[in-house]
Amino acid sequence: MGQEELMSRAEDVADQFLRVTKQYLPHLARLCLISTFLEDGIRMWFQWNEQKDYIEATWGCGYFLATCFVLLNLTGQLGGCVLILSRNFVQYACFGLFGVIALQTVAYSILWDIKFLMRNLALGGGLLLLLAESRSEGKSMFAGVPSMGESSPKQYMQLGGRVLLVLMFMTLLHFDPSFFSILQNMVGTALIILVAIGFKTKLAALTLVIWLLAINVYFNAFWTVPAYKPMHDFLKYDFFQTTSVIGGLLLVVALGPGGVSMDEKKKEWLPSSPLFRSPRPHPYTHPVPWL
Repeated sequence: MGQEELMSRAEDVADQFLRVTKQYLPHLARLCLISTFLEDGIRMWFQWNEQKDYIEATWGCGYFLATCFVLLNLTGQLGGCVLILSRNFVQYACFGLFGVIALQTVAYSILWDIKFLMRNLALGGGLLLLLAESRSEGKSMFAGVPSMGESSPKQYMQLGGRVLLVLMFMTLLHFDPSFFSILQNMVGTALIILVAIGFKTKLAALTLVIWLLAINVYFNAFWTVPAYKPMHDFLKYDFFQTTSVIGGLLLVVALGPGGVSMDEKKKEWLPSSPLFRSPRPHPYTHPVPWL
């Protein structure tokens, strides 16, 4: 079996999967995407005093500001999740969650930890895709005049979301001399490049979903660690953050890469090639008989 035939069969399997799940996939993607915010908001409620004391001790901001920080995180995250799941004011909810990510990045000193910073940026990429998905197509001011098309902000949101999402996988690369690590790094790097540039996007994103899901369940199994151990909270946080990135990738699978991608440009290039022109004559000209 040749490489092109193998790729074609893999794309057929991905297309068949999309046909079967097209009604449910966007809903599952949104649920996965907001899972880390939902978990963190609930954790703020059950660890109210611990979170407040940590902020107060770290920043010396006093009781009132520390309480406001925890309250803002709790209401902002849980409120944003409810709005996104109910499909109401999704754009405002996304902007609010962007603010929560920025606030936590500074408050918990994530800005100086490259690994966690890249994961937060990947989480922001998922929100960017959700924002693009919820954004209705711009309507023309005049009847019969097309809307913005390729220059639409939605297209660039999808591009930015794809690029930011792949940052999660850069934190999973292991620079070990073993054969398995080298193979994993090569395959993973190829897939994230395909998603970033938007080539064979749905197939590459679906493969990354399967890969990341397996890694998440295997390495972040927080349910196997007793709740009183600090490792439990660390793995739980990592698990739900990875699940959110999976949600972003599922949005890419369900909605496609957008206009700023090689897949979309390929659709424009192929019809203009002489090889893809139809031999059928124009309906208003007399057909020339084949010799």
